[in-house]
Amino acid sequence: MRPRYIALLAAFASYAGAQPHKTENVLLVMTDGLRWQEVFQGADAALMDDKNHEVAAGRREALLPFLWHVVAKNGQIYGNRTLGSDAYVTNGLNFSYPGYNETLSGFTDPRIHSNDKVANPNVTVLEWLNQKPAYRGKVAAFGAWGVISWIVNASRAGFVVNSGYEPLTAPPVTERLALLNRLKDETQIWEDEPFDSFPFHTALEYLKLHHPRVLYLSLGETDEWAHRGDYALYLRSAHRVDQYLKELWETVQSIDQYRGKTTLIFLTDHGRGQAPVEWKSHGEKIADSKFIWMAFLGPDTRALGERTKVAPVTQSQIAATLAALLGEDYTGAVPKAGKPIADVLR
Repeated sequence: MRPRYIALLAAFASYAGAQPHKTENVLLVMTDGLRWQEVFQGADAALMDDKNHEVAAGRREALLPFLWHVVAKNGQIYGNRTLGSDAYVTNGLNFSYPGYNETLSGFTDPRIHSNDKVANPNVTVLEWLNQKPAYRGKVAAFGAWGVISWIVNASRAGFVVNSGYEPLTAPPVTERLALLNRLKDETQIWEDEPFDSFPFHTALEYLKLHHPRVLYLSLGETDEWAHRGDYALYLRSAHRVDQYLKELWETVQSIDQYRGKTTLIFLTDHGRGQAPVEWKSHGEKIADSKFIWMAFLGPDTRALGERTKVAPVTQSQIAATLAALLGEDYTGAVPKAGKPIADVLR
């Protein structure tokens, strides 16, 4: 090959590898305990009264249309074990607090072994970003489960956190927020967790008012209904989460700060056991509940779709991947955190 062609190829490779970084904002959304089986195969025939279903692809697209028609089509999704794509937690406990800590801190911690309201001793990637001038005051976290405030260590973190039945008091408290606060207080069904509609609409209103660069949203009905063995409401909640994602994504695309400059990360904190019995539960004694799924959509993530025959990815990689999408080196500061998922980055 002639030298000038070699030089041209080298220049092209350098240009291709130096494509401009576009992500300036990240939306991190989690829904508690949604199984990979429903995400990739749709409603489980073993748990349905009507056994006459469409093929798996049709069932999953009916259940999660935004995830499959928009996120998977234009981004990447991991965790379909039938296609050689494993995603799993590394904490070994397979329940919520350890999973949220692993996601947000990037590593496991033996001190975190319960779902008790104990302030997280670890600095999450959210708090780490908020300590930087570029993100200070531009990080916010919302959760259905009241323990989320403890997981992100709201008393120390320095950014807006709202979870459980607590009212959002960060000014301005608009009429819409005041109504959400009131209705949330008046509809207490579960001990420490309102219906997903309250944290979602509160977070959406906050985003419209304050335009945070990093927004974390944790929803919980999928886990609540599964523990109660109500498969119909579990599926309905999963479908509603998908619609919330669609509304959130369409909202940010209508705002100049976010349009074309925002990445969405969507995953769960743990898996569940298999149907027809163990699907209701999860934990250390249910090995299958370590398997999860994760999806990415944004301007710096290639449209590789549903991943097949790829190396496993872990929950511990989310924190560093989130930071890397913003151009920040989390593992440089926290070496024990999982490394960024390379294929998710441009």
